[in-house]
Amino acid sequence: MAGLEHAFSGPDDMLVGRETELAHLATLLDETGPAVMWVQGVAGIGKSTLLGRFMRDAARGGARGLWLNGREVEPTPEGFLTALGEAAQTRLDQPRDLAELVHVQQRAPLVIVVDAAESLRLLDTWLRDCLVPQLPRGARLLLAGRHWPATGWLDGLTGREVRVLSLGPLTMSSALQLLERRGFPGVQAAALARRLHGNPLAIQLAAATLPARPDFRLPEASLQHLMDALTDLYLADISDPLLRRLLEGASVIRRITEPLLQAMFPGISSDDAYARLRTLDLIEALPDGLVLHEVVSEALKRSLLARDPRRHSHYRRRAWQALVAQSTTSGRSELWRYTADLLYLIENPVVREAFFPSNRPELVVEPARSDDAASLHAVLARHEGPEGAHALWRWWQVMPEAFLVVRDAVGRCQGFCCRFDSQQAPPGCLADDPVTAAWGRALRDSPLPDGQRALFIRRWLGHDDGECPGEVQAACWLALKRDYMEMRPALRRAYLVLADPAPYSAVAKTLGFQPLAHTVPVDGLEHTSAVLDFGPRSVDGWLARLAAGELGLQDDTAWLDRQAHELVRRDRRVALTPLEFGVLVYLVDHDGEAVSRTRLLEAVWGSDYQGWSNKVDAVVVGVRRKLGEEASCIETVTGVGYRFLSTGISQSECARP
Repeated sequence: MAGLEHAFSGPDDMLVGRETELAHLATLLDETGPAVMWVQGVAGIGKSTLLGRFMRDAARGGARGLWLNGREVEPTPEGFLTALGEAAQTRLDQPRDLAELVHVQQRAPLVIVVDAAESLRLLDTWLRDCLVPQLPRGARLLLAGRHWPATGWLDGLTGREVRVLSLGPLTMSSALQLLERRGFPGVQAAALARRLHGNPLAIQLAAATLPARPDFRLPEASLQHLMDALTDLYLADISDPLLRRLLEGASVIRRITEPLLQAMFPGISSDDAYARLRTLDLIEALPDGLVLHEVVSEALKRSLLARDPRRHSHYRRRAWQALVAQSTTSGRSELWRYTADLLYLIENPVVREAFFPSNRPELVVEPARSDDAASLHAVLARHEGPEGAHALWRWWQVMPEAFLVVRDAVGRCQGFCCRFDSQQAPPGCLADDPVTAAWGRALRDSPLPDGQRALFIRRWLGHDDGECPGEVQAACWLALKRDYMEMRPALRRAYLVLADPAPYSAVAKTLGFQPLAHTVPVDGLEHTSAVLDFGPRSVDGWLARLAAGELGLQDDTAWLDRQAHELVRRDRRVALTPLEFGVLVYLVDHDGEAVSRTRLLEAVWGSDYQGWSNKVDAVVVGVRRKLGEEASCIETVTGVGYRFLSTGISQSECARP
């Protein structure tokens, strides 16, 4: 994501029939052109290829391009500016710092390109309301994504023109031209053009798989079924069985790295595996790993799950183990990559949709303005009693910045959310509100560790639905995930309150919310409070636990502190020697696998160790002694070595706040 030279543009000969679109993009470079342009189109339609060609042409005319891949950018203001600064090879703390880059450009335009913009939905409001208004004269923002931009982009940017370029299928003549360019004779090209939906990626796959099958008749099917069929052919054409396995494994992970390949395919050289995958034309090389085209990846994943669900699960489990091990030692700047990698492993739609929504937003969530007071008052009067309305109105008067407003397509307030960092709220207001007073008592009974924070989600209410599930609630929850991201790694807990928790019970259980012991009476109605304890590793550790639960694994971070090299029990910490820690971590990272003494010697003592293998046995004895009653989690495998079983660790003995 560090600049234009890393942009994936696809084969140049894949760009056919896009002259009109290129001319439309060229208006960005005009002094009187738009400040923002969105390129919208389905996956595989050629957005990245089009943007790459446009930016190469623009660079020849003197323009400077800063290319960001939305999948690689942490969806927070700090994360976006950091990524943009890396692309520009400078430090950017505020959007206004872009003025210096434009000044260096003199009269040539600066174009900020954000590909895969759908991955930055958590950042949508900030991009629109903070970044764009501060774009200096001469700077342009070009975004490309699957979804049509939210209404606020088209109606709410005063003085900033926004244009949308919808990238549709290739025309029949363009598809025919592209097929002929890829080597298909006229008659065959005409037959294929009618079935490939004008999708450039489908044409690329057809060109890679069908020439060797002159008698194969491509069925008339939906684009997804067509891509599945072509991907199966693509996989079948790979003569190297190891490369086929590697490609299948790559389909379950977000990015391909050598450590992940080593974990998923033990016994195979990760260098060799990485080099083999890099030769494939459907894999993009980025600075921090390889990425398989998402459409092909999804097709391969569906095929693998249908054919061999156990292998599909095995790959995901091994990837999770490696990612958790890497994330526990990563720095703040690297943390999002591992968090996004873990999120990719989670298939539960409740969690995936919370961070990466698949649909276009119909409602916009933004900070409340002073002129929203009447609308907020109307929502409170409609759904709250006098006591509840008074408490929330007091928060509006004291901390208006705590309120987010949900707006419809014409800007009307459809609801709100009130949330704030407990440490930033006036103590008197916390004590006067019966709900936050109860949360304060809970925090006193179970104090936060030093340096950690709690998010109070005081209330969300929709104009029509109140606190009930609906579009307003969904929009508020998505906005709250941005708070989660911005407050991590210090965010430890989130508190919320509901008059009727029943509609949310299943989701709350999935996400890990636990009800507090005592309800809170408000307007004569008992309200239920719930708390989500993210754990010592904040949001990242919470996501690791969610993925672990889905994969049938246990998150070792609850009982093993990899940074401190200590076992974490409810009432104490137990230090491990370097050899004990090394042996235990290696066994944990190979959960369920019989590990030989020789492998442990090579991994922990080093490949040049010449001593006796009974050294391993002595260290295992020490680890078991320190594990105490849970020593049975390390099994002896006769004639081989040892096996770690995560099911042997009791989470009830782990340290809790």
